Amino acid sequence: MLKGKTAVIYGGGAIGGAVARAFARDGAAVFLAGRNPAKLTAVVTDIRNAGGKAEAAEVDALDEAAVTTHADTVATRTGGIDITMNAIGVAHVQGVPLAELKLEDYFLPVSVYTRTNFITAKATARHLRRGGAMFLLATPAARMPGPGFMGHNSACAAIEGMTRHLAGELGGSGIRVLCLKSHAIPEAAKAGSHSAGVFAEVATRMGTDVDSMLAGAAQTTLLQQLPTLEQIAETAAFLASDRAGAITGAIVNLTCGMQVD
Repeated sequence: MLKGKTAVIYGGGAIGGAVARAFARDGAAVFLAGRNPAKLTAVVTDIRNAGGKAEAAEVDALDEAAVTTHADTVATRTGGIDITMNAIGVAHVQGVPLAELKLEDYFLPVSVYTRTNFITAKATARHLRRGGAMFLLATPAARMPGPGFMGHNSACAAIEGMTRHLAGELGGSGIRVLCLKSHAIPEAAKAGSHSAGVFAEVATRMGTDVDSMLAGAAQTTLLQQLPTLEQIAETAAFLASDRAGAITGAIVNLTCGMQVD
């Protein structure tokens, strides 16, 4: 579905890596960028071993100059960019009520997620070809009542708002903008993921373990399951393709029915 397309993915962790593999399998040349060379190299190796095309570059997605230089370099080499995804993650405090929440802990996810998505969107938008797709990531937190995750709530609400705004701004150039809204992904709770620490911290505050917490979360969804990395990646691959050419400005619900839009 993506033959001949160029994809730039920021972040090679659980979601970024899975999506990169799916994009490459479907024919895209994938350019991974992030701060963890080991993770990026592992994904690139998997893709190349499977016959796909991929490269990695060490880039801090919070550094505007570095991101701009990387995007410019990729576009110069390939003639343009067709797909971008910001899959950057940051570990942050959750499970703390307002009375105990420090300002810096509240603002960390808000500042990081809005900053990095602004930077990557700005750097890549001018290189996106007509028919291109830009992806942002969020969770259901924007529409969930508290307590315990005000910073994450505000960050996700901001990302959803950025998605709608960018869809309006870039639509005239034939560029689609989409936000993937996923519930907790069990594979992301594994050691080595930036999310693992957050999962563990929340589970501890709940007086349980991560596996039990995730099992309980699955039972609250209509499908009585949580989304898998494969499902996230396959959805992204479809939405990036011309088959989804009429979809833009959408907050794509991957919560297994935990929320119903």
